[in-house]
Amino acid sequence: MNKIKIAIAGCGGRMGKALLEGVLQSDDLILHAALEHSSSAQLGKDAGELAGGACGVKITADVAAALQGADVLIDFTRPEGTLHHLEVCHRLGVKMVIGTTGFNAQQKARLGAAAQHIGIVFAPNMSVGVNLTFKLLEMASKVLSHGYDIEIIEAHHRHKVDAPSGTALGMGEVIAKTLGRDLSQCAVYGREGVTGERDPSTIGFATVRGGDIVGDHTVLFAGTGERVEITHKASSRATFALGALRAARFLQANPAGMYNMQDVLGLSDNP
Repeated sequence: MNKIKIAIAGCGGRMGKALLEGVLQSDDLILHAALEHSSSAQLGKDAGELAGGACGVKITADVAAALQGADVLIDFTRPEGTLHHLEVCHRLGVKMVIGTTGFNAQQKARLGAAAQHIGIVFAPNMSVGVNLTFKLLEMASKVLSHGYDIEIIEAHHRHKVDAPSGTALGMGEVIAKTLGRDLSQCAVYGREGVTGERDPSTIGFATVRGGDIVGDHTVLFAGTGERVEITHKASSRATFALGALRAARFLQANPAGMYNMQDVLGLSDNP
């Protein structure tokens, strides 16, 4: 069996190291390239040293050279970096697993355009458990569509730079779509002062940042006399890495197109 050749962007970061460990421990994947930015102190080092042992792949900032011959690039970096990698992947025919968050609408459109030519799995959270939670939220939203106020509370480590998290926004999008609402019109991001009574059509977001919290998300459906809470808590980044590797395997077996983790896990309503 030919192993799937994986490239990892941002290999020196927290997620990058978890991805390296996952690839190096797998039987059907092989590390093809490890990328870091041009000012990284990790450049030139053996990528395996970041995951406990040498593997013979040197960390580089030369994206085009590194991606030659790769099957899939896994990218959990920043929107600007991901879009630069997207251009190279498009040109070379390399598929992409994208866990980067913080894209605006125009940037997401660029991902969609590229997906007409290469396979892309784009998801705000690669965790299998989180994506099962998305499905549960869809079910709950259908049942609790009237008489329940919806609030999304998320908590992450002090180093996270965007808020709300991409996962929280993804949860909001699932709920809004199920309820026939536009999240950009009904989302409320924090409250302060005299806000007046809560508009029942809104979806509220609250953000916590502190310590080394990997990622906690709770969606609260608050009705009269009861409330339903759906919660996912991540204790290790390994869960995201394992989901991303599962997405890479999925891409290798499917044609060009834009996919999400619901597709990867067989939870999508699409045929």
